[in-house]
Amino acid sequence: MEMRKGDGQVTGKDNTAESGLPGLRGTEHIGFTVPNLDEATRFFVDVIGCELVYSLGPFKSDNDWMEAHLNVHPRTVMQELRFFRCKHGPNFEIFQYAAPDQNTRQPRNSDVGGHHLGFYVEDLDVAVEYLKQRGVQVLGEPTSSKGASAGQRWVYFLTPWGMQLELVSFPHGKAYEAGTNVRLWHPGDPAK
Repeated sequence: MEMRKGDGQVTGKDNTAESGLPGLRGTEHIGFTVPNLDEATRFFVDVIGCELVYSLGPFKSDNDWMEAHLNVHPRTVMQELRFFRCKHGPNFEIFQYAAPDQNTRQPRNSDVGGHHLGFYVEDLDVAVEYLKQRGVQVLGEPTSSKGASAGQRWVYFLTPWGMQLELVSFPHGKAYEAGTNVRLWHPGDPAK
């Protein structure tokens, strides 16, 4: 398979067929920490449409288990975690921690460790209007992608605690598909 830069330019060959984790099947879950688990649960269930599946916790340790296993301060308390399913895609494992050295500032995309979650929707304009009607802060107007992602439209929005999320839609595919038989995984067609 040919690898391409962001502009669609070929950069080399992908060797995933010969290398990588033995038995890799895909992303099972994405985990992230929130300041208030009940607020996050309401948002992901009531606004996004995810399902709460189960919860665990609290967990703490009087030795160095938390540091050795989770790379956090040894006196950290993982107050609770909750697992969610959000239609077709990876599960979410959402944590609420208390730690002596906890950083409570939400990272931006430009920060090291910055991230966002992207949700595929069939009709971007309908989904944006839905968010606005629920008082969700949408960042700007939808953007039409160019280059290898042409055919895609997207927009960022924020959770009540400031976490960055994205809506994305490309109902007729993306431009890169004309140059390769390999396709990115698509939650609108999870069998592919």
